[in-house]
Parts: sequence; C-alpha cells; structure tokens
Amino acid sequence: MNYEIESQPSYSVLEINLEPDEEVVTEAGAMAWMSDNLKVDTSTRGGALAGLKRAALSGESFFQNTYRAEGGPGLLGVAPGQPGDIVAHEMNGGELLLEKSAYLASSPGVHCDTNFQGLSGLFNEGLFVLQTSGDGTLVFNAYGDIDEVAVDGSYVVDNGHAVAWEPSLEYHLTR
Repeated sequence: MNYEIESQPSYSVLEINLEPDEEVVTEAGAMAWMSDNLKVDTSTRGGALAGLKRAALSGESFFQNTYRAEGGPGLLGVAPGQPGDIVAHEMNGGELLLEKSAYLASSPGVHCDTNFQGLSGLFNEGLFVLQTSGDGTLVFNAYGDIDEVAVDGSYVVDNGHAVAWEPSLEYHLTR
C-alpha cells in the first residue's frame, strides 16, 4: 500500500495510491475523495457476527468498505471523523490493540476483532478494545497528536489517552 499522511497532526488525512487491482479496507464513512475508477464493496467483513461485535463492543462501524482500483491506478483520500493525528503501523504477523474508534484503514491482510479487557476495562475506556492482527499496513487515528512511547519498565498514562499498544503490555489502574 503506497500512502502519504498529510496535514499532520491537527487535521490529518490519508492519501492512498492504489496500483491496478490493489485493494484497501477502510472504516465506513471515512472516504473523503476518490478517483472514479475505484470500485467499493461494503460488507461486514467477517460476517454479521463480526460486524456486530465491532459495532457494539468496540465502537467501530458495523460495515467496512473495500476499495479496488480497476482499469488503472487509483487514488483514495481517507479522513477520520474527528480532527487529529494518523499513524501507519506495519503488521508483520503480530497484534496491536486499539482504543475504541481508532481504526481508519488497512491492507486486506489485517484483521479486526474485539478483545475483552476484563473488569479493569470497566473503569478504563471500556470492557472491549479492537484487536488487530495479520500482515500489511494498519492505519489508526486519534483526537490530537499521537506520540509513540517505548515502555521499558513502568510508565504512567491516563487511560483515556492510550491509543494503541501491544497485547504483551501489562497494565493496571492506580489510585
């Protein structure tokens, strides 16, 4: 996936250049502009149960859109629903957990599901987060700027400001 993130960090937009027959998946309603040769397929991507879990448990859309360039290269502009930053992360068979509503777009090889965070999630951002896995490019967003923090030991962050983290990260709520 060939892309460029523009207007960072306040009003970021993702511009994707697709090769002929290349596909990209986006959150429903995220398309801002596209060339006229892109074909869109709207589906629950994984079945009705998967769409329902995403919508009811992790704040994502029931549907996702898959765009495919037909008859030549295509251009797609994708923007989050709120102003803020966009980050692209290469998934190489690993997993990444995202806060509610952070998913924006991905290569078709990236899969999204929900992950139960236990009762500690009740006081956090919710009982469920979005669990992403697979291979390809994952693009997520958040209100405001996004900074990557390499945690070595312990680190304190307000639970409302964590956007994405690896499942191996152990966390707990403090008083």
